[in-house]
Amino acid sequence: MRFLFVALAALFFVSCNYNNSERTQLIDFVPENASVTIKSSNIEGLKNSIKNNEFLQELAISYDYKKLENKLKTIGYLTPKNEVLICLFNDATDSLQYSIITKLNTDFFVTDSLPNYSEESLKYNNKTIIKSTINDATFFSTIIDSTFYASSSKKTTEAVLNKPANLNFLKAYNALDKDNAFSVLVNTKAFNNKTLFINDALSLKNFSHYIAADFDVTQDAILVNGISSASDSTSSLINVFKNTIPQENLTKHIAPSNCDGFISITFDSFKTFNKNLSKYKTKDSIYNSNLFNDIVEIGVIYEAENRAIILNSIDVIATNDAIIDKQNTLDSYRGIDIFNFTEPKIFKNNLTPFVSAENISLYCTIDNFFVFSNNLETLQNIIASYQNKTTINDTHYFKSVNEKLSKASSFLQVINSATLQKIINKNESKSSSLNLNKYDATALQFVYDNNFAHVHAIIKKSKSIVHQNSISESFNIKLDKDILNEPQLVKNHITEEKEIVVQDINNNLYLISNQGKILWKKALQGPILGNIEQIDIYKNGRLQLAFTTPKRVYVVDRNGNDVGPFPAKFNDDITQPLSVFDYNKNKNYRLLVTQGKHVLLYNVQAKIVKGFNFTNANNPIISQPKHFRLGRKDYITFKTKNKLYILDRRGKTRVSPKVQENYANTPVFLYRDNFTTTTASGNLYTVDTKGNVAETPLNLGANHFIDASSKTLVTLSENLLTIKNKTTELDFGEYTSCKFFYLNDKIYISVTDLQAHKVYLFDSQSKLLANFPVYGNSSIALDNIDNDKNLEFVTKGESNSIIIYQIN
Repeated sequence: MRFLFVALAALFFVSCNYNNSERTQLIDFVPENASVTIKSSNIEGLKNSIKNNEFLQELAISYDYKKLENKLKTIGYLTPKNEVLICLFNDATDSLQYSIITKLNTDFFVTDSLPNYSEESLKYNNKTIIKSTINDATFFSTIIDSTFYASSSKKTTEAVLNKPANLNFLKAYNALDKDNAFSVLVNTKAFNNKTLFINDALSLKNFSHYIAADFDVTQDAILVNGISSASDSTSSLINVFKNTIPQENLTKHIAPSNCDGFISITFDSFKTFNKNLSKYKTKDSIYNSNLFNDIVEIGVIYEAENRAIILNSIDVIATNDAIIDKQNTLDSYRGIDIFNFTEPKIFKNNLTPFVSAENISLYCTIDNFFVFSNNLETLQNIIASYQNKTTINDTHYFKSVNEKLSKASSFLQVINSATLQKIINKNESKSSSLNLNKYDATALQFVYDNNFAHVHAIIKKSKSIVHQNSISESFNIKLDKDILNEPQLVKNHITEEKEIVVQDINNNLYLISNQGKILWKKALQGPILGNIEQIDIYKNGRLQLAFTTPKRVYVVDRNGNDVGPFPAKFNDDITQPLSVFDYNKNKNYRLLVTQGKHVLLYNVQAKIVKGFNFTNANNPIISQPKHFRLGRKDYITFKTKNKLYILDRRGKTRVSPKVQENYANTPVFLYRDNFTTTTASGNLYTVDTKGNVAETPLNLGANHFIDASSKTLVTLSENLLTIKNKTTELDFGEYTSCKFFYLNDKIYISVTDLQAHKVYLFDSQSKLLANFPVYGNSSIALDNIDNDKNLEFVTKGESNSIIIYQIN
């Protein structure tokens, strides 16, 4: 398992003879002795995802992790924008070294502000190598065509100037997903005495030659999918499955939930499997063909020092006949007979290294499983768990992991948190005490194919069982910097689910998946005004983000790229959020930009729309322009401190209120078919389509809020929240604006007390929902973000984090 830890740790701290002209891929520059090569196409997003992964945060306290941190600290000064390879290897003195390979980009390595930086030019075969020193750390770099190569090893940097390509390495590299943000290539031969397995007899070095895998790192899980291969069929254990067909792994149905873990190996023909295994062990088979002849799965269950071997038979009668002459009833437990077994070493002799247990003296039969053990209590525990349906397969945490695995595999290992800790310690220079109690089921799987095996692995934090009406925290995502604005939800047009957008104080915009994974980070020229809108600029079902900053109008695709001709630049400040109008719902969008007293209407080519003739308001506009449709007529509304404008599509006055007022800084709504807002004196102000005005005293304070739908009005004044004329008195505090949500034919109203850090959620009858308030520091965005039966909401947590809650 060490390759997984080393690979992820390296990225955490980034936070055939070919001559030079023939090397066109980054992989061509990888050192011959690289043990781990990490590929990333999105370093910034990946650094944030890894920083938020709870398993890696726990692992960061380990000795080897900290040692690697110190070694790789200079990589943090490099800012690559293209695909990057990071290579880890040991030199002749067995010291850990690294190399980083990428295509050059502007601002890749800015030295002006680096602490105690110095450099020296060295010559090697008429080539230039730069020796860079930052504080006490040194690395060597060179440029070959447009490829930047840097390494902590001078010898490796010199060698790369005339390095042949490694064809086997290239083959494994090409199996990786080119679009995956994070992939790892492992040369297992470099890992002496390191293991991924619960069984000490299984070593990573002897299992295969290469592992090439794509990693998906989220806050609570690490998912691995790739391939494993071996060129020599006799020296690698993975090839014992050659010419066999993987079967469904059923040991999980009999392994007790309180065991330390299990392994399961399957095949369609034990004869073929045994022949391959004999070649690997370089000795003839001595197996009892009658016992194993109808077996398609062999499992080993681990329980402290005790073992149970499981034989899954497709012909129970034939397998039973093979050992009937060895039966001697010893005991009976819960109606299951337990027998003595007279061939205690048969499994170790025939199934090494998969099975190392000996002195197997007991067995019983449970349905199609023949269960052998060296311990009576172990057999009894297996019988009880099977009958009580408390096996690993029955646990909620394994079901969550099992969703990510193949149903049938050649080799499957599932371990609990204590065993995961032991495997980590076996691979560490010094043992560390990690808090892994929530990692109840970690799985590793190999599915043999044609001369290679598919690899799947998952390390996932188990979630507590949720109860009805409870509020559970799904994710807590930390950003690099403090959060500037409220998190919002946007639609992923591919999955039809929701994702989160938020901006930090450095004006970086983040897109975050509903699983807590930071997908990208994009630098903007200023803070976003108001909400981000979504448009389909190409009318092809793909959605873009549209928004303004004080000097720009942006349209950004779901990969974080600007959509031309945007961003549109402005000399004067934009003073209100971007308003997007789609009059006829035909995706002929109009983008309305507010600048002080002026409004400008643009199309999606960033050109002024001809025929919109509004000149300017009498004073600076204090509300975001909105579009409403009543009947067949369109209305565009906004207001200044003393005038409400109701215009038609061309910017001409459509409705003139017969009485104007001094208005509060609240939006304009369409409530009961009237244009509705509030006055500075705290009254409700409504205008019908004929200009008739009505004012209703609400006794709202100076700093009040309002939200509304076509039939429901919500106000918040001081600590008084009013929903449909029903008022709830909240604790005194500093409240955000009230927000209205209509989901699944139900109305929800939220408000957050920033002083007490409490999020409240009410229904349409002004009743507080069960288990509210919860912790939060901003207004919420509420929706069904993952299309399950539960609603979720997102809010700001600490100054640099956002929290996703689920309402169960």
